[in-house]
Formats: sequence, structure tokens, C-alpha cells
Amino acid sequence: MIRVTRLNGEHFALNPDLIERVEGHPDTVLFLVDGTKYIVQENVEDVLDEIREYRASILATAYAMDRGTYRTPDQPADDAPRASVVPFPAREER
Repeated sequence: MIRVTRLNGEHFALNPDLIERVEGHPDTVLFLVDGTKYIVQENVEDVLDEIREYRASILATAYAMDRGTYRTPDQPADDAPRASVVPFPAREER
């Protein structure tokens, strides 16, 4: 999810996979695949940066899970793994 701000100052999170296009004229308008439109305070570049960061975080998490190094945010690195997520087997084990 990405965080954006309505013109009235209300913050909300939006699934970027539902965004069809983003236009800036002069307000930034997010068009969703279902026809919904949101006008937000952030400019087009900021929205695109948020989407890139969101997608990069998914890839980074998947990479860490694949390597067996994934830790939940509340799990310190020195604790024994107690995550409910089972890491993928190493490529050599497949």
C-alpha cells in the first residue's frame, strides 16, 4: 500500500496495483481500474516514487525469504527464527 493525502488533508492508503494512471493537471489525479478517481496533494513524481518503493520492498522481501534471511519487523536479528513464514528452499535444494 502507498500513503497519499486528499486535498482536505486526510491521509489514506491505496493499493498501487489498482492504479491505472496518474495525471497532474494542476492537481494530481489517480485513476483506478474500476473508474474511481482520487485527487491527492502529492505531485505525480512523488506518487510514482511511492509506487517504486512499494514494489521494490516486495521484491526485497521475496529475495530475503528466498535466501532464508527474512525477519519480521518485530524480530531482532539475534533471536532464533520464530516467524510463521517458512523460507523458500535454497536454489541448490530445489
